[in-house]
Amino acid sequence: MKMRTYLVEDNPTIRDNLISTLEELAPVETVGTSDTEEEGAAWLTGHGGQWDLAIVDLFLKNGSGLGVLHACRFRSARQKMVVFSNYATREVRSRCAQLGVDAVFDKSTEIDDLLAYCVAQSKTLDSADNQST
Repeated sequence: MKMRTYLVEDNPTIRDNLISTLEELAPVETVGTSDTEEEGAAWLTGHGGQWDLAIVDLFLKNGSGLGVLHACRFRSARQKMVVFSNYATREVRSRCAQLGVDAVFDKSTEIDDLLAYCVAQSKTLDSADNQST
């Protein structure tokens, strides 16, 4: 099962490369993107049943990924939020955990970990769907 994924990333090169990498190597279908806190938070909270995974950068064109994470703190338990950032410090990871983030990945060193996470989460979704049918 492909995970419906929404990406909040303001760098078009990173965004496009991440989309193509995820869709090629992981069971991911991109359902939308945004490059600002306001747009990302509005889409994710307004389309609650239309996404399984949100991948959020912390530094955006306008606003912060932390604001997106805060807006989505009451999402369904099935929906996963991950941070993909160049600033995955211990302090950032701690703050993200406080906001209920499911995982934090460093852009420069943990792309393979993000891919593995997507594969594992897709299998979890498959199992949950099979049990409900």
